[in-house]
Amino acid sequence: MLARELHPWRVSFHEAVAIQESLRPLLRVTPFEGSPRLVAGTDVAYSAATHRMYAAIVLLSLPSLAVVEVAQAVRLARFPYIPGLFAFRELPPLVSAFRKLRHTPDLVVFDGHGLAHPRRFGLACHAGLLLNCPALGCAKSRLVGTHSDPARARGSWEPLVDEGETIGAALRTRDGVEPVYVSAGHRVDLPSSIRLVLETTGKYRLPEPARLAHWETAEMMRRVDGKLRPPARRTYPDFVGQ
Repeated sequence: MLARELHPWRVSFHEAVAIQESLRPLLRVTPFEGSPRLVAGTDVAYSAATHRMYAAIVLLSLPSLAVVEVAQAVRLARFPYIPGLFAFRELPPLVSAFRKLRHTPDLVVFDGHGLAHPRRFGLACHAGLLLNCPALGCAKSRLVGTHSDPARARGSWEPLVDEGETIGAALRTRDGVEPVYVSAGHRVDLPSSIRLVLETTGKYRLPEPARLAHWETAEMMRRVDGKLRPPARRTYPDFVGQ
C-alpha cells in the first residue's frame, strides 16, 4: 500500500504545527456508505529499553473479523513524545508497515485521534491524507474536549465538545465499560465513525483490528527487544529543535 510524500519529517516543533495547519483544509469529512469489506487496525509501541518504535497493522475481513494479513515495522524513535504531534513520531514506522501490506483496506482504524485534536488534525487525519483512504480515530483516552457520561448500554455515546464544536464522541462499546474516544479522520464523518467502530468491536472494549494490532506490537517488542542493543545515544534526528 503506497503513501504519498506530502512533507518532510525532519522538522521543528513550529514546522510540524505549520504542516498540520496547512494540510487540514485538504481533509474530506464525508459519510462512509455501506460496510467495509477489509478493515485495518494500527498500533505503535515504544521501547524505552532500546529507543525503538514497534508498528503493527492487522487487516480483518468483515463481518467475520477474520485476520487476512499482518504487517510490521521496527524503527528507532526519531521524533520526541509531544502531545498533539504524535503523527510525526508514529507515522514513519506505520508508513513502513503499510508499504508491506499486499491488500488495500477499505477503512483504517487508528489508535489515536482524528478531529478530536487541538488543531483538528490528529493521527487519523494525517494518516488518512498520506494513505488517501478512509480513516478514523479510536483512542483509549481523551486529548482535548469535554463530554457528559454516556449511558451504560453498548452504543450509547455523548458528544466530545471543544470550544463549542463537536469534535468526536465518547462511545460505550460494551455495557458498563469505560468509553472510547471516536473521531473522524479522512473520508469518514462522525456518525459513520461511531457506526463503524461498533461494527468492528467484538467482546472487548476496543475495535478488534486495533486490539489485535496492540497485541502484535506488544508481542513483537517482547520477542525482538532482547536481541537488540540500545543505541549509543538516544537522539531524535528528525526533530530539528533538539
